[in-house]
Amino acid sequence: MSNTPMAASPLTRAVLEIDEYVSGLGWDQPARLFALVDTARLRVQEPALAAQLGLEDGQESAALTPIEQEEIPAGKPLDEFLGTIAWPDAVAGCALTVERLMLPPSAEAQVPEGLSDKKLAQWVAKHPDRQEVRMTVAVLRDGTRDSAVRLREKDSPTEVLTGGALVPGLAEALAATFED
Repeated sequence: MSNTPMAASPLTRAVLEIDEYVSGLGWDQPARLFALVDTARLRVQEPALAAQLGLEDGQESAALTPIEQEEIPAGKPLDEFLGTIAWPDAVAGCALTVERLMLPPSAEAQVPEGLSDKKLAQWVAKHPDRQEVRMTVAVLRDGTRDSAVRLREKDSPTEVLTGGALVPGLAEALAATFED
């Protein structure tokens, strides 16, 4: 968290902490899911886990602690997988990191109509202006959202875009995991 601005909200700090962690693993990674828990509550209710995560009392730490979940099953569409998740009350929010190919807005007019999802993905993968991005999107139970987007070609902590509305579809899907 050394590069994270202290003025940032707890959710922004968690998103940037996850982005920094995943960037240390390199590119071409599978999607990763994280539970976001209240750090103070974690210390009280799960002291052994807090100690294992290096969250000892008296140590300055973020308000939210990301805890990586089990691997997302390969071959299962992300939206289907997210539809199977139900979080316990102790989880304040969740975050997902996923890599995708994106086109700049200037290329959107060139997209052929009527392509299946598979054909569209193939078309984007061959487009000369495509860019590889890693998106980290987080939501809290109260609906607060934040995200970080990192371009592979500008892979630096100082080049990470942040904002609550960068990846609205994924944020909606994550928010749905908290609905009854």
